Amino acid sequence: MNPAAGTALAVLLSLVSAAGYALAAVAQSRLAAASPAAPDGRGALRALLARGQWWWAVGLNAAGALAHVAALHYGPLTLVQPLGALTLVAALPLGAYCARRRVTRTEWRGALWTLGGLVGLVAVTGPTAPGEALSLAESLVVAAATALLIAALASGRLHGRAHGGSDGRSGRGLGHATASGIASGVASALTQTLTAALALDLPGAEPSWWQTALLAVLISGFASGGLLLSQAAYRGGLAAPLAVVNLSNPAAAAVIGVALLGETFRAGAWGWLVAAGASMVAARGVILLTKGGTGEAAPAPEASTAGAAASAAPASSAALTTSSAPAREVLPAPRPSGRPGLPDLRPGLRDLPGAPGLPGLPDLPSLPDLSGLAAPDGESAHAPIAG
Repeated sequence: MNPAAGTALAVLLSLVSAAGYALAAVAQSRLAAASPAAPDGRGALRALLARGQWWWAVGLNAAGALAHVAALHYGPLTLVQPLGALTLVAALPLGAYCARRRVTRTEWRGALWTLGGLVGLVAVTGPTAPGEALSLAESLVVAAATALLIAALASGRLHGRAHGGSDGRSGRGLGHATASGIASGVASALTQTLTAALALDLPGAEPSWWQTALLAVLISGFASGGLLLSQAAYRGGLAAPLAVVNLSNPAAAAVIGVALLGETFRAGAWGWLVAAGASMVAARGVILLTKGGTGEAAPAPEASTAGAAASAAPASSAALTTSSAPAREVLPAPRPSGRPGLPDLRPGLRDLPGAPGLPGLPDLPSLPDLSGLAAPDGESAHAPIAG
């Protein structure tokens, strides 16, 4: 295959990889929104594994990873890695379409800032000597240190638990997203070590079978943990956690390369400056994405909002709302001054002539004298009238 065809195929595979990761992220975020976590967290993993939507997300992530590996086979890292950043740009409109809303201007600005920072960071963090890998001892040290860091991020110790409400939830989600990206980056580094071990190309003595199996177990653990951590991160939204995952992954790989593999940033000292500037640009984008989902969201229709509020309000809140309603809708009608349950007719009959013995009632017309008539049964027809 000629270089031009290889480059075109690498671009196509990179776009397929970005689309697969974007669809997987949208599926995970919708699953997280539809399945609120239990307070004690018991049974959450079992319920997640029982959902078909979760396995669709796993399959899409696997397809994206395979397409990314194939793209690296046909194209250079400097081309494939920046194209992988298009995952965020693809996931943003897809997530908004599934949520039946529009992407806000703040979200678009945040996506562009994050994309620019991510491309700048990836452009200067590639390895200067490809093919190097961690030794078995270094792999175990990295795995242990990463496990401690992930535990601290997942428990909320590094992003603070003092803020409650939506801010606390957002901070916890970004902590899970950071842990997910770090886990995925370390899994990639360990995969490189496993590949070198299988090819008998690791420095030092030839690895034994159990050491190779241990590497495979560590890779599976970090890859699965990264997927579950990203699922937890999407409870706070889609765009900001996805951006943090895409940023922390190459950052973790860069730290491992610089600290253990003798790599350095491209362009020397200028590369360090570019990496620092790109990190600041990406951080600005993440901040905008965190605010964009709530600050400029399209308002919901009044009927649906009122219905949701009425169904979610407790009984005490409903009673309080009723007490603040107008008096004609809440207070009972005043009782009449006469008998209970009967309307008072006296005010309207004051102008009519009343009987002296019955004040307030109209005068009855005088009855004719019927004393001369006899009843059919012989009784007197002048029966007394009950007064």
